Amino acid sequence: MKIGIDIRNIGRQRTGDEVVFLNLVRELLKLDTKNEYLLFLDYRTDEELRELRMRLSAIDGRKGVRFISLPASNKFDWNAWWLPRYLRAHVVDVYHTQYIVPFFVPRRTKVITHIHDVSFRAYPEYIGWFDRWFLSLLIPRSIRRADIIVTPSEFTKREVAKYYSVPEEKMVVIHNAVAPGFFLEEMEVMDRGREDAVRDKYRLPQQFLLYVGTLQPRKNIPLLLEAFDHFRKRCQYEDVKLVLVGNRNGHHFDVRIDETILQLGIGREVLFPGFIEQEDLPIVMRLAMLFVFPSYYEGFGIPILEAMSQGVPVVAADIPALREAGGDAALFVPPQESGRFADALQEACLSDSVRTTLRMKGYEQAQRFSWERSARDLLAVYEKICFHKRMDH
Repeated sequence: MKIGIDIRNIGRQRTGDEVVFLNLVRELLKLDTKNEYLLFLDYRTDEELRELRMRLSAIDGRKGVRFISLPASNKFDWNAWWLPRYLRAHVVDVYHTQYIVPFFVPRRTKVITHIHDVSFRAYPEYIGWFDRWFLSLLIPRSIRRADIIVTPSEFTKREVAKYYSVPEEKMVVIHNAVAPGFFLEEMEVMDRGREDAVRDKYRLPQQFLLYVGTLQPRKNIPLLLEAFDHFRKRCQYEDVKLVLVGNRNGHHFDVRIDETILQLGIGREVLFPGFIEQEDLPIVMRLAMLFVFPSYYEGFGIPILEAMSQGVPVVAADIPALREAGGDAALFVPPQESGRFADALQEACLSDSVRTTLRMKGYEQAQRFSWERSARDLLAVYEKICFHKRMDH
């Protein structure tokens, strides 16, 4: 098979979608040496390409793996002209992308699109009118053209079926997981100097609660800020800070975050360290007292599994996708109730028995998911779709 994969998001300091495709592609290239992989990119400098090769470490010296860099000036040019032009000129059996399927893909190419979540349909008020209009045009068309839709959870599969009337046989669930090497026992033994260096690098306090993700409205950060304020006052935890890891300049930044911080007067207690390098993220998580994840809506929930892999107790919103990812290994709280969220913060921080139970259950829960297993499932999808293609001919 000739398998094309859109890897444009890798190396762009995005969050979930970059992590998913980085790990799936890396594991696929380790696992599968008989098929040919075409990894499609927008323009990258030589230095960016070298860094990308390092991140996809399995391709060093590997035959059957090629980068295809297309000189598109924007996403529209990529989907409407440059990629379709390539696919018409070259035989590609399977093309795997995320969300938006390119225009004019020849029928000989089987198309798979990865839909991580449909928050733009569940909470349209949280995105701009142009994005709503753009997605309302292109997502239905992409779903119709796709031969297979991959979702990261049963919940997202049900959501896609609900909003777009997609038959079950057209969808497959391939779970997300924690990156190889992220687990505590797989990491090198960290001495205090390494942890101190990471703490200094990101100016982390001695005691803090941690959130990692985008800072969009659906992430429900204002409620977390209110719960954190209640928690500090109630427990007299004056030295505990809240660290929000995310891009303040990112798309659809929730302006209520700054408004809530100002209203509560907790500007000195809330820290924004910016983007955390992937190799530093396990240590940052391990340094936290608690990991918090209050989202209204998620497609899966990789960050809670990452925290669990580091033995960090998790308090999360009680929503279907996070329940599916976290099992019974977190304290789950309705995402509309800041008082109950504060109660859970207090319980997870002050009760030794609760912390011990959450650590043990969390570590076991994180191990239930594997990128290697997910890559095997994805390869099976590629093989099945190509088998049907041969039968059709």
